[in-house]
Amino acid sequence: MLSVRDTATLLSILGDGRSLESCASSFTATFQRPLHFKACCCIVLLLEDRRVLSQPQRLVGFYIMNDLYRVEQPSTNPFMSVLVDAATDETAEKVECAFLIQLLQSLNTNNKDISRKTAAEFISTFDVASYTPVTREALRRQYAEKLPSDAKVSSFKKVSVNNFISDPDVPQGYDLDTPELGVPGGPQRLGAGNRDAAAVDMIQCASLKGLEPPWVRLPPPRLPVQEGEMIWLNPDNSHELLWDPGMCADTSRGAAVRELIARALKGALAPAQQQQVLMELEADPKLVYHCGLTPRRLPELVENNPVIAVEVLLKLMNSVQITEYFKVLVNMDMSLHSMEVVNRLTTAVDLPTEFVHMYISNCISSCENIKDKYMQNRLVRLVCVFLQSLIRNKIINVQDLFIEVQAFCIEFSRIREAAGLFRLLKTLE
Repeated sequence: MLSVRDTATLLSILGDGRSLESCASSFTATFQRPLHFKACCCIVLLLEDRRVLSQPQRLVGFYIMNDLYRVEQPSTNPFMSVLVDAATDETAEKVECAFLIQLLQSLNTNNKDISRKTAAEFISTFDVASYTPVTREALRRQYAEKLPSDAKVSSFKKVSVNNFISDPDVPQGYDLDTPELGVPGGPQRLGAGNRDAAAVDMIQCASLKGLEPPWVRLPPPRLPVQEGEMIWLNPDNSHELLWDPGMCADTSRGAAVRELIARALKGALAPAQQQQVLMELEADPKLVYHCGLTPRRLPELVENNPVIAVEVLLKLMNSVQITEYFKVLVNMDMSLHSMEVVNRLTTAVDLPTEFVHMYISNCISSCENIKDKYMQNRLVRLVCVFLQSLIRNKIINVQDLFIEVQAFCIEFSRIREAAGLFRLLKTLE
């Protein structure tokens, strides 16, 4: 529920003497949207006992609960049942029922007359002769058709006891604001509080639920104990020994490959050592997963031992990390060894097309960005020979890179290999 300060603020809004529309605007300006429902629940609690709020305050409370959900369908208003029940309450004041009926009808007619009046003005101008009662069923069909009927209300809810009790210090039939209370000779009020203080105390102690009888039922019977359920009360400690068949196995071959790969990352291996690595990988392809190579260290292996790099990548083709190896290979600095590795891979397996295209684009951009003319001419020759090999072996579809490769040939047309590549492109048009 609301805090003591918020409850006092709510009571001041309900007791404001301005128009109903102004009171609703003051409510929305004071309480943020997440507090609207809580504040309306407090209004419902205050409306439960007719002696807590004065008649004008009750009308303002009803108006606020209706105005907050005016733009929505009436059946979606969580407090529509409260409004409908109060409008058809036979024990309520006729002015209150007439106000609620006119308030609900304004949802369809968009009547602003009732909004511009104050609650006191509506009460003073109310004509009892013009009041025509409306049945509860008619209002429910029109405004609250989706709400549960009385037949669907829980029997526990029907027999619940109201959680409000009358103040024993206030005689029956007297209003809390009557001037007769507290005067000599008149009925005396024992408490020193006032109506607002009593309302704040009631909000802090009350809830929307009445005192319902508890739901009592017999506990379900326990199922019979099965034979295997109590096994952990007396665990069996007779365990058999489990032997590891790989224990004491010869791991020297894997250790030798790891040592040779570690050397291959730092420098070129001797031909005999290269042949030993290739033979070990051919005999047991799974050694490639335990040789200590990672995608980050692949460029070192490519530059120092391209033959071993090709064999390792071929063995890793079915690995989930092969994409990471391809990304590193594409983005590494272009060199003769990297092109050799890519060229051998393209002839051995079907590489992803986007990988090959990305590598070619990287080679072309590397040639264009190098500053040393000698190195530039050397790399351009290598790239042209590499591209001619890919085109003649039908590894790539030249039409996919025709414009980029043609522009590359024109830019370096002074080089013989670039001119030869350009003539090859013309023959393929």
